[in-house]
Amino acid sequence: MPDSQSSDHTVKTVPSDWKEQVLQYQTPSLWRAIWQITNSLTLYALFWYLAYTTLIDSIWLSMLFSTCAAGMLIRIFIIFHDCGHGSFFKSAMANNVVGFITGALTLTPYYQWRWEHSVHHATSGNLDKRGIGDIWTLTMKEYLEGSAFLRFRYKVARNPVVIFVIAPVLLFALYQRIPNPKGNPREKRSVYLMNVAILAMAVGMSYLIGWQSYLVIQLFITAVGSGAGIWMFYVQHQFDDTHWEHTEEWDYATAAFHGSSFYKLPKFWTWVTGNIGYHHIHHLSSRIPNYNLARAHRDLPFSEDIKPLTFWTSLKSLTLRLWDEDQKKLVGYRELRAKRRALKKDALEAGVAKLQQHKA
Repeated sequence: MPDSQSSDHTVKTVPSDWKEQVLQYQTPSLWRAIWQITNSLTLYALFWYLAYTTLIDSIWLSMLFSTCAAGMLIRIFIIFHDCGHGSFFKSAMANNVVGFITGALTLTPYYQWRWEHSVHHATSGNLDKRGIGDIWTLTMKEYLEGSAFLRFRYKVARNPVVIFVIAPVLLFALYQRIPNPKGNPREKRSVYLMNVAILAMAVGMSYLIGWQSYLVIQLFITAVGSGAGIWMFYVQHQFDDTHWEHTEEWDYATAAFHGSSFYKLPKFWTWVTGNIGYHHIHHLSSRIPNYNLARAHRDLPFSEDIKPLTFWTSLKSLTLRLWDEDQKKLVGYRELRAKRRALKKDALEAGVAKLQQHKA
């Protein structure tokens, strides 16, 4: 495997013994898992209660507490996420039970999501296997050769308002209520069972506090939490130095480690997001529980090859739209316009040359 893609984007190979190096971090800790569940669920319930008790007197204060609850919901989703990978507990049954409960709180069907997310991990960074569990990404060539309707749909889908405001609510509130037709019977049943659990939870909460209060608070928490969560997922793979290859050149370790970002956030936000910013480590070994990711990053010597992404530098990701196979990097619409001008110029020069040849 070559050590570099281009002069601008050098990609160092992951050591061949990486599996042995990460093995020590894959052991779950029962007490750390229990403590994470306890503080996450307790704070989520507390903020939810405070959002409800302040709803009548101060909508702004209620929104503040709802936002705090949304932060805890992100942390709960990471617990759900680790259970799906079988990494949160040693026990498969414990992972499945806690995964189902946290899935109900995050409105996510456990087995269907687990299957789709496993496909994402197995194909991440592979240009020939896009489409399941990832952000819709076209190559520049696909965009230029696509129909006007395809380009219109793509521009709408990649609009930040759609990605981070509209799509997250639709994804968690509606889309995940429908079984994936490609899933097996267990995945499909998990959707129906989760729908029943969510309905029961909604009916119970509506009975206790009134359906209006429940709907307002839950929708706000879902909107804020899912929007922030999608941003985290987006920036974990849609960043300037990400790595994509076609199947014949694709390598799991390289795609996982260099196609996933190290999102270096302040300690408080790292805690809220359950260390998922160490996404390069997580994709290299999804069996590492989130509470061991930071230690693995600090200890593994080849982690020094990863350039950290901060909040401010991550904002550039909002301008990245298409994968340029020539430069092997994500580019924006400005580069697309430049490419179009170059293609038109080449076509014009070729036409002139052909006309001159014909006259001669």
